[in-house]
Amino acid sequence: MRVVIQRVSSASVTIDGAVRGQIERGLVVFVGIEAADTAADGEWLTQKIVRLRLFPDDASPMNRSVQDIGGGILLISQFTLHASTQKGTRPSFHRAARPEHARPLYEQFTVQLGHALGRPVATGEFGAMMHIALVNDGPVTILADSKTRE
Repeated sequence: MRVVIQRVSSASVTIDGAVRGQIERGLVVFVGIEAADTAADGEWLTQKIVRLRLFPDDASPMNRSVQDIGGGILLISQFTLHASTQKGTRPSFHRAARPEHARPLYEQFTVQLGHALGRPVATGEFGAMMHIALVNDGPVTILADSKTRE
């Protein structure tokens, strides 16, 4: 699993003109699932995401986690995180998992994040065309990949 994590002041996701999920201060997490991913990848990323110290306190600009500040998480599925641009000008998505493999992992990841955070996670809709609005705070944008966790 590959994620892009953005520290935000606020964020929302709209589908067919209706707001589906929104948060105030917290993290927007875009997740791409590849064919080789398992539940263990989601478990590792869950612990990493909720504990990453990306928020300020009096001592440091990055000393508190989303869990520490009582922030929210907006989780968005995004298969394009596994795009390959090595050949030509049209991206290839051959590493992205098929929906029948990715959807259950996405749903499980959503539950894992909610349990670790201690409150529900806001989401978009798996496979839907979504409009994401966010105010990146910093900017702070972090990449993490469960396949490169060493």
